[in-house]
Amino acid sequence: MKPITYFFIFLAINFGGLAFGSWLMNNGPTSDWYINLNKAPWTPPGWVFGAAWTTIMICFSIYLTKLFTSEKDMKRITIAFLIQFILNVSWNFLFFNLHLVFMALIGITLLTALIFYFYFNLSKNAKKHKFLLLPYMIWLCIATSLNLYVLVYN
Repeated sequence: MKPITYFFIFLAINFGGLAFGSWLMNNGPTSDWYINLNKAPWTPPGWVFGAAWTTIMICFSIYLTKLFTSEKDMKRITIAFLIQFILNVSWNFLFFNLHLVFMALIGITLLTALIFYFYFNLSKNAKKHKFLLLPYMIWLCIATSLNLYVLVYN
């Protein structure tokens, strides 16, 4: 398969995951429950979340394209990608729908660890492309801190 084909497949999967995750939120960010939470002082305005996730998923799709066209251990990479997808999408449901803030924190912490695993252990042949994971890594650290703040202060 050509790299451009991989890229469009990953774009579709990643943005499909974002859309599914948004659907699972069920208007969570505008719900009374969320609005009345004691949120971290560094919580960004709502539009930042959309801009951040758009950037992250474009970078992640480029990174995955390089990974899937240059690495040999496809089984381990595919499993890691699927786990990443499940953890990413499920956070919305755990946090916004079920209000299971602690379980959401466990999920986002595992997701963060997994993206760091991609960066440090699955990117042998990705070379400079692994730096495309940095926006994802940084955003997950921020998001994890926001989730932890909600857990501690509510």
